Amino acid sequence: MLSSKKKYIVNSNSRIKAQIQFADQKQEFNKRPTKIGRRSLSRSISQSSTDSYSSAASYTDSSDDETSPRDKQQKNSKGSSDFCVKNIKQAEFGRREIEIAEQEMPALMALRKRAQGEKPLAGAKIVGCTHITAQTAVLMETLGALGAQCRWAACNIYSTLNEVAAALAESGFPVFAWKGESEDDFWWCIDRCVNVEGWQPNMILDDGGDLTHWIYKKYPNMFKKIKGIVEESVTGVHRLYQLSKAGKLCVPAMNVNDSVTKQKFDNLYCCRESILDGLKRTTDMMFGGKQVVVCGYGEVGKGCCAALKAMGSVVYVTEIDPICALQACMDGFRLVKLNEVIRQVDIVITCTGNKNVVTREHLDRMKNSCIVCNMGHSNTEIDVASLRTPELTWERVRSQVDHVIWPDGKRIVLLAEGRLLNLSCSTVPTFVLSITATTQALALIELYNAPEGRYKQDVYLLPKKMDEYVASLHLPTFDAHLTELTDEQAKYLGLNKNGPFKPNYYRY
Repeated sequence: MLSSKKKYIVNSNSRIKAQIQFADQKQEFNKRPTKIGRRSLSRSISQSSTDSYSSAASYTDSSDDETSPRDKQQKNSKGSSDFCVKNIKQAEFGRREIEIAEQEMPALMALRKRAQGEKPLAGAKIVGCTHITAQTAVLMETLGALGAQCRWAACNIYSTLNEVAAALAESGFPVFAWKGESEDDFWWCIDRCVNVEGWQPNMILDDGGDLTHWIYKKYPNMFKKIKGIVEESVTGVHRLYQLSKAGKLCVPAMNVNDSVTKQKFDNLYCCRESILDGLKRTTDMMFGGKQVVVCGYGEVGKGCCAALKAMGSVVYVTEIDPICALQACMDGFRLVKLNEVIRQVDIVITCTGNKNVVTREHLDRMKNSCIVCNMGHSNTEIDVASLRTPELTWERVRSQVDHVIWPDGKRIVLLAEGRLLNLSCSTVPTFVLSITATTQALALIELYNAPEGRYKQDVYLLPKKMDEYVASLHLPTFDAHLTELTDEQAKYLGLNKNGPFKPNYYRY
């Protein structure tokens, strides 16, 4: 006969065994295919956990439908088929994401209210090529509320949120984009936006310059009716200045990237938060004690360095500009050449907007398991093409994460194939994008309504008065109260009481 103590042990073991068995059965049950529709909110725990590694991947990443959107016949509830998205049935999810974004985009919502009586973009036909996210959707619907007609494609093959694209298509916006486009798909989508019978764009909103380039290359006659271009990236602005210098820029262009409200907020604060988000979601890494080299100490580099330093990383900086280099030194970072630290660092982050910043020679010398990623706009900073050779093996680990393996077994971890990390692999803070999107909207309004002759065929910065207006629209979120100048103070400073408050050369 067993003692009571032994009985207890036996009973406990039985219970533990039963619990383990039950867990195994539960796991087996969760492996079975379910018939729950993708639109259902009552997804099983196992479904939720498998796609939770990246909310940017969202509901649509779990789709097993490999059919190209170009081969599908889809219509929205109004019967329109003037769009091409992954799955129009995802519109309900996308609408909820847009509604969440609206809560963090107060300035655009304020513009909508003010536009109820007037339509400053009435008659505008805007063709856009940007990241298609919930925040972009709020901008597009705001432009629509201001009177514009819009057609849209994605500027990045990985950053599109499929359910948001579906929601826009359901609302009647001709959107041509899905996550994971091929290079051919990318240009096809842009062409579908531009080349449409009975519709001629008169404004361009671009992010990277690909849309502008495509129109110059394929449909140069369209520029006869286009009033202006608004460009928001380093790469796109660089291409515009090249066109201007060559005398080939045939319409006015607004350089939004170098406006104060874009550069000092989006480039700095957005990257300060999203660099950690993108790295965490893709690699699950811990930052404390890691050695990181950040290439470039502009606003993007400053944001990345500040975030990584705060997490306990050892941060090195490379720079070509002595002024930015001195700023890095004064902020406590070690200024180095990439060759000096490439063998020892755990992470390499490019933030320059240049090309071939990280070359095949650098990649060959990296330590095993070094993480390589890009936070600059263009995908030219890391020489990814040099890695597509027979002696190297590519191994897909998860969405947007590849191991590139050398013959001796060394591997590096390449994120988003060298494209923009935060928008390809994670999300970016909505509030900061509200600032940028409002700047874009005001730039479009300014160029569209400008009297003949105000802007020549050149590249312009947003008027400072508009920068200040964008900032003022976001202050109520913080219950912030501006101090007003007295007449005497305004006279002393030689300013208008209502601004602008700084000269154009002021650097903030």
